[in-house]
Amino acid sequence: MYNLQGIISKGANNALIQFERFGQIANNLSNVNTNGYKGITFEQILKEDGYLTGAVRTDYTQGSIRITSNPYDVAIDGPGFIPVVSPNGEVQYTRDGAFRQGKNGYLVTSDGWLVGEGIKIPTNCYKFQIKQNGDVMVYDSRGDKPQKVGTIPLVRFDNPAGMETADMNRLVATEDAGEGRLVKNHDCFKQNNLERSNVSVYRSATDLLRLNASMIASMQMLKLADTMYNKAINIREA
Repeated sequence: MYNLQGIISKGANNALIQFERFGQIANNLSNVNTNGYKGITFEQILKEDGYLTGAVRTDYTQGSIRITSNPYDVAIDGPGFIPVVSPNGEVQYTRDGAFRQGKNGYLVTSDGWLVGEGIKIPTNCYKFQIKQNGDVMVYDSRGDKPQKVGTIPLVRFDNPAGMETADMNRLVATEDAGEGRLVKNHDCFKQNNLERSNVSVYRSATDLLRLNASMIASMQMLKLADTMYNKAINIREA
């Protein structure tokens, strides 16, 4: 049997957990149009002592792939990540293949991180092709044979759920994720395509409405318990 202090303590804790879950759902909805974004799930767990706790997990299921008219766009059809390198040499990973031609013609991310070890596409080439295995082929002019200028690498981890999120929809490898393995002889890349977010707007909106109702109920319980607590104090002082 709980006393009033216990009810208020548990209610406050549970309300904080619900607010945290509310923030995760809101974050998913705000990234519904972010290329390659992976939704975050928040699982509430009611412990034996009546306190709520939660486990945050990333959903790595693949999002839908849409066709674009940009030859620099690349989607990954299957598991894995593309390693990208910062100007300072830091390596992170992404599934957002909205690339562009950066300084000196190198293939870079939208914020200037180098794709792979550096793939330079001549600015005056007739066209370039990104093959399904990641090979980047350049045509100097119409009818010429293509020349290979590099390969977009594909890296997989045994436990991608162990990776940590970073800025600009990138991920950082950790010991929990395991050692990254370079995948060869695959057919996972699709040029002129982008992977969309795997967030379901309808499911997130439904979760948000249910959580809102639960939060309102929790706040009302806390208010009632606080009122009873104040009345009990007044009785003692009378």
